[in-house]
Amino acid sequence: MNMALPVGQQSKVVRDPDWWRGAVIYQIYPRSYQDSNADGIGDLAGIIHRLPYVASLGVDAIWISPFFTSPMLDFGYDVSDYRDIDPMFGTLGDFDALVTRAHELGIRIMIDLVLSHTSDQHNWFAESRASHDNPRANWYVWADAKPDGTPPTNWLSIFGGSAWQWDSERQQYYLHNFLASQPDLNFHEPKVQDALLDVARFWLERGVDGFRLDTINFYFHDAQLRDNPPLAPEDRNATIAPEVNPYNFQNHKYDKNQPENLVFLERFRALMEEYQDIAAVGEIGDAQYGLELMGQYTEGTKRMHMCYSFDFLAPTPVTGNRAAKILQDFTQIAAESWSCWAFSNHDVMRHASRWNLSEPAIRLHLALILALRGSVCLYQGEELGLTEAYVAYEDLQDPYGKQFWPRYKGRDGCRTPMPWTTDSPNAGFSEVKPWLPVAMEHLPYAVTAQEANEASVLNFYRTMVAFRGMRKALSKGLLTMLDASDEVLAFTRTLDGEAPIFCAFNFSETAQTVQLPGGDWAEIKGLGFTSERQGATITLPPFQAFFAEN
Repeated sequence: MNMALPVGQQSKVVRDPDWWRGAVIYQIYPRSYQDSNADGIGDLAGIIHRLPYVASLGVDAIWISPFFTSPMLDFGYDVSDYRDIDPMFGTLGDFDALVTRAHELGIRIMIDLVLSHTSDQHNWFAESRASHDNPRANWYVWADAKPDGTPPTNWLSIFGGSAWQWDSERQQYYLHNFLASQPDLNFHEPKVQDALLDVARFWLERGVDGFRLDTINFYFHDAQLRDNPPLAPEDRNATIAPEVNPYNFQNHKYDKNQPENLVFLERFRALMEEYQDIAAVGEIGDAQYGLELMGQYTEGTKRMHMCYSFDFLAPTPVTGNRAAKILQDFTQIAAESWSCWAFSNHDVMRHASRWNLSEPAIRLHLALILALRGSVCLYQGEELGLTEAYVAYEDLQDPYGKQFWPRYKGRDGCRTPMPWTTDSPNAGFSEVKPWLPVAMEHLPYAVTAQEANEASVLNFYRTMVAFRGMRKALSKGLLTMLDASDEVLAFTRTLDGEAPIFCAFNFSETAQTVQLPGGDWAEIKGLGFTSERQGATITLPPFQAFFAEN
């Protein structure tokens, strides 16, 4: 059957407490989206300027990476003031205008809250380090040195080296799971929890529709400060720099993933329930216990709405078998959970390069992720088919890349500026030299070049997002696996009151066949895929998908 596919959103955000379930969320890394004031750095006014473009993608919400006041040693993930906007991004007035305009266009706004740690330039830390008995002395994780002067535990930092930093002023070590300039807050202190809930309330009062909670499983540490056990080499895996970082040598049993976290998540959810239509997605940074934690953190209706899955952010390419196993494991381990799937984000190599995808394969992978049960995060530029950019060492900004160069080149390659035009300075991102160079290889993928081409990757993204939005069985229904091999994946999506949808994918470079289940299936046409059908047998050319409804 043929169908017309609308592009874009409803005119305004409408009431829907279940909007997040199956939503398509577009991640914006504000430094690299649009510069409005010619300083080489993207800002909130730039995002406002580009909101009509975002609306044209048909997405339900925007997740904006941190824009709070910060010394920017980790580019906003080191917050020095939770209640204000860093001047490089604008003002609170700009943020209010952004929320208002987004809501007019039918787009919800989710902000990235970094609660596990602050910048060492935060006033809280300045007071905490000043003495052992001030009102905030216990707001961060402090511990005495061992008798020989070494750190209290063997815990490691994700950015390399010990997770403990000696502070000469307080004469103790403080915990930092990331940079030494990012001290961890002490969630065992009730006043810390109260202060962070007040931060969330501040932004809820300004009209945000939800939160992406950074490193949600890092909130609590083991109060007994026990050493982590080693991790067997065969069990080591990670999405970021697994081959260079000794962080992956440990089983992180005590420096994160603590059971006390569940109580705080319930407090956070209770706060959100005081407001209408609010949702949160938690980022679980754990290569060993991710699915188990997802199940715990989203169980029932008193914790997180959904958790951000790392399964498809790994270097391992997607095959039918791998996708089926991820879905099967998720169903078995986190049966009552709701996942938020992603292929790319600001921390990993863009998936077009990570999996060495051709343009047909990029289209196939989008069709897959939009057909999965769960919500979906798309990362800016993904809709253009952008590859990982080359960034020379002298242009490198990421502290992680500088630490492990040249074996690991950091995260700047996925953070380069958005290419808007082919005929403007810096691809229309900025009138001056950007904070990271515009990738010359990205210019042919610019928005203006793709807008004019009906068959472009950009327009394909719009078509597929609209398709998902028109079929509630895709966004909210059950998934039943029918066939899985390295080459092929096939399943159905079903929802009471909706037509069942059959979905099939060929991940190989050769033609493959799949069988339709019993019933009168009509192909859904107009999506840009090709196939041949003989009765119940569907022949899929390389990197093609097939959709039908009954």
